Amino acid sequence: MRIFWRALCASLSILAVGAAPAPATVRPVAAAATGDPALAPYYTQRLNWGSCTPLADTDEDRVTFADPRFDCTFLTVPLDYAHPDGRQAKIAMMRVKATDPARRIGTVFTDPGGPGGSGVEFLPRFADGVRDTAVAQRFDLVGFDPRGVGKSTPTIDCSTTAEIDAERADLDLDPSPEGVAQTEAENREFARRCADRVGLDVLANVGTRDVARDLHIAHRVLGDDRLTYVGYSYGTRIGAEYAAQFPADVRALVLDGAIDPSLGPVESRVTQSRGFQRTFDNFAAACAEQSGCPLGSDPAKASARLQEILRPLIDEPVPAEPGRVLGYTDAMTGVFAALYSEAAWGFLAQGIAQVEQGRGTNLLRLADIYYERDPKGDYSNLLEAFQAINCVDSEPVTDPETALLISAESLRLAPFTDAGFGPSAARELCAFWPVPPTSKAGPVVAPGLPPTIVVSSTGDPATPYEDGVALARQMGARLVSVEHDSHTVVLQKANACADEIAVRYLVDLQLPEGDVTCARQR
Repeated sequence: MRIFWRALCASLSILAVGAAPAPATVRPVAAAATGDPALAPYYTQRLNWGSCTPLADTDEDRVTFADPRFDCTFLTVPLDYAHPDGRQAKIAMMRVKATDPARRIGTVFTDPGGPGGSGVEFLPRFADGVRDTAVAQRFDLVGFDPRGVGKSTPTIDCSTTAEIDAERADLDLDPSPEGVAQTEAENREFARRCADRVGLDVLANVGTRDVARDLHIAHRVLGDDRLTYVGYSYGTRIGAEYAAQFPADVRALVLDGAIDPSLGPVESRVTQSRGFQRTFDNFAAACAEQSGCPLGSDPAKASARLQEILRPLIDEPVPAEPGRVLGYTDAMTGVFAALYSEAAWGFLAQGIAQVEQGRGTNLLRLADIYYERDPKGDYSNLLEAFQAINCVDSEPVTDPETALLISAESLRLAPFTDAGFGPSAARELCAFWPVPPTSKAGPVVAPGLPPTIVVSSTGDPATPYEDGVALARQMGARLVSVEHDSHTVVLQKANACADEIAVRYLVDLQLPEGDVTCARQR
């Protein structure tokens, strides 16, 4: 999913600390329509940069966005590229200017993932990660909110706060025909709600196919003939899609936390289940070495032990904070959230122990961060955008037997998630989505693409290491393997070896002679 561990660090301060990503669509489409006269005004527009404060909608953002290093603007793009004279979208962008403007090379664009993550909110943290490097000295840094996401408009906003709260409390564990029917009815209702509140024209045009086209306009408007880009998690999907559409217009791509774009919906979900179980097993082994580990001293029994502790929440949630309780769904969400970063494992172990003691503070906090719920109880649109973008980025699973197979394989490969009800044939939301997909799974086909870099962590739970290997092979990229147990790593001051390779490449276009393995940083 997204580059999640940074939110954990910022929100929990514990460093001093669902969904599966859709398979990428990376088949080449027609070259950029720069020759289309109707698109010419988009490529020649002038941007008005100014204060970022008007874009802030949380107390934290208001403080961060007031920093004079940052300025913001909106890029205008066609909502539907087939009708560029029609309705328009506005893409929010935040910039940090190069600290050595006399030697400025261009702009580095970045996206944190999701789909649904805000590049505007991410940019200050990305800028901190490269602050002392030549990347910050010689490039402007730009984070953008993809169409439908965050500060960009029109926005994907399908649910009220109360409706999201209700969805979080809903178990959806019953595999009986009645339970399946109820789950699918809820999915149909969500799809209907999105169609009514967002509009079919918006939902039909929020896919990564069109985000890549927006990015082409963005770097041209900012004066770069070719794109320099750092993408994390789902952000790698944007980079791969851009490479497929505009291979000749790539200067440098660093893609970290990739998925294998050639995998279909069954394989991609199964692969991620295997990745999360592997990371849970690593967490359990680390926990077992500590006295008082709530999962016990035998890592082989940790999955069963976790469910022994959490399953009672199905019938009896526990108090978490004034006026709120922790139920089973939020507890499992909290576990998933913490697995994104090894830095959160201690907080997770404390949270599991709390549940044994009848409290749910830590796990609910983790779930709130995952859902981007602020202290006032309001939510960002991340997970709504996640659903909408995924549903147009890949072909849906409409066969109940296939849905049952995915559920059964996921439980087999990730037993720590097994609530004890068995697999379900309930079809996921995308089976009922009101607009057809604009993309489907397939390997990257990008003739003429210059050499690029794919970074893959050996212990990444959400985008398993093997997916990065596959993407690197498809793109003819250098593979940087990093011994690391978190979701994404590069340019985050987490591994000096990987950072040095990325900086040298971004600034000087110097690549390792072959694939490289970076040892774990202690």
